[in-house]
Amino acid sequence: MSTPKRDEPKSAYFLVDQKDREIRTTFCVLVDNEAGVLARVVGLFAGRGYNIESLTVAEVDHLDRTSRITIVTSGTPAVLEQIRHQLERLVPVHKVFDLTAEHPGIERELALVKVAGTGEKRVEALRLSDAFRARVIDTTHSSFVFEVTGSAGKLDAFIDLMKPLGLVEVSRTGVVAISRGAEAM
Repeated sequence: MSTPKRDEPKSAYFLVDQKDREIRTTFCVLVDNEAGVLARVVGLFAGRGYNIESLTVAEVDHLDRTSRITIVTSGTPAVLEQIRHQLERLVPVHKVFDLTAEHPGIERELALVKVAGTGEKRVEALRLSDAFRARVIDTTHSSFVFEVTGSAGKLDAFIDLMKPLGLVEVSRTGVVAISRGAEAM
């Protein structure tokens, strides 16, 4: 990052810096539940070189045959606005909400974490799982499978602590999100 020139006002430098800064955003997209819709949404991202950090999709209304796609991505505000407009133009898309900017929301993720260990490592894994409110959902004499839910950061922290204790495998759901308040999507 460059520093402002002597005669350049710092406030102008700050505004330019904020405009070009990448931010993480969660989009919720209500779509028709039909073959090929997910491929079209993902293709929009791939075709323009946008990265998808997390993707979840499930039917939310069986009678209306609609599904909800939750996409976590990063970009400058201009790029994120462009993504939103391109999503809105897809034919099977009913609504697009930015749960980061316009409708503050709640995000959660679930992970299944398998840890193998005996003795002190086993005891430490159990102690840490209690601190993270992770549930033991399977156990053998030499391993555990923990279920942990929370923010992506919480899951990352739990997984990092399990690495030296015998982390074997991780399976994550991806982010699910919903807006706060009484209004529906």
